[in-house]
Amino acid sequence: MEIFFENIISNAAPELITLFIQADVANPPTSEELWGEIENECNDISKRYAMEQIRLRPAIDAVRRVYKALGKDPNRYRPSAEALCRRAVKGLGLYRTDTLIDLINLVSLRTGHSIGGFDANKISGDTLTLGAGREGEPYEAIGRGQLNIAGLPVYRDNIGGIGTPTSDNERTKLSPETTRIILTVNLYGNSELTHAQTEALIIDLLEKYAAAHNIIKRYYPVNNGNN
Repeated sequence: MEIFFENIISNAAPELITLFIQADVANPPTSEELWGEIENECNDISKRYAMEQIRLRPAIDAVRRVYKALGKDPNRYRPSAEALCRRAVKGLGLYRTDTLIDLINLVSLRTGHSIGGFDANKISGDTLTLGAGREGEPYEAIGRGQLNIAGLPVYRDNIGGIGTPTSDNERTKLSPETTRIILTVNLYGNSELTHAQTEALIIDLLEKYAAAHNIIKRYYPVNNGNN
């Protein structure tokens, strides 16, 4: 798998580096241990942040600025990490689903990054392109129906959009039958963790809870000449 970038993305986010992780995995129901980690993280966030501070977390603020650069209102189309953290501050908790989805949510809570998580076997082709959503572009967001992705950063495969920071697409979503996962993390230069720490956190959780093996990890800088 290779990742390419449209010029509109390199202009809006010249410091962007995409962390790409692929692995063979299992996706059982979420264990009590993993759910305990999520609950602890939610409790910690509710103690550390007031609601108005959530959007100022470095990784959340960074993706919000990219939204604005692309002409999208981040208050109407919140990045998923921001939405999760806001739920934690409100004391609402998260919905318990399955290991891979809950694991990704844990990483988002801990880092502020909105992470793309895709079933690799549902992706068409061997390249992904990160561009911006177009007016009228069809996109069925997970659990939300058709989403207006115009002005959102969007990963596309050979068929169309599969992931935005606001929501991934139904077509390539993770399920209990997922055996191979692709994760994309857009690193915009501002984060509470280093790139290496974010990578290590994801891989450690995948190995611990999802029996991850055959792990491939790469970094794709936006200005490496492949846009």
